[in-house]
Amino acid sequence: MKNSLIRFSVSLPQSLLEELDKKITANYSSRSEIVRDLIREKMTQSQWENSSDEKMGVLTIIYDHHKRELNQKLIDIQHHNHHIKILCTTHIHIDHNNCLETIIIKGKAKKIEQFCLEIGGLKGVKFSELTRAIPLEE
Repeated sequence: MKNSLIRFSVSLPQSLLEELDKKITANYSSRSEIVRDLIREKMTQSQWENSSDEKMGVLTIIYDHHKRELNQKLIDIQHHNHHIKILCTTHIHIDHNNCLETIIIKGKAKKIEQFCLEIGGLKGVKFSELTRAIPLEE
């Protein structure tokens, strides 16, 4: 019974339902998939806000690799932060000026968020987004 599907009804204003249905054609195959995804997202957010356990996340950044001393600052922040663990990084050259990096991080939620804000606030970082992850039961 643990993995059985349960059907339930949701009432929405027509305008919100129309917006939801636009997502079906763009990114999802059904309303149920969207609702499941939104619930998982809220559960992840709640667990990050209300837990002192270790969490994992992926920081994605895009930055100008010509920005003076930016590469060294990125390395220094990653090497000198003793509150989190850097598990893996990837580095991709997007074009002549821009690089994309992903940094897989493990640690306390607040420490991970502080780390991400520190990196995202560096001059030359054009985009910074943390994807929060938790194990979810199917």
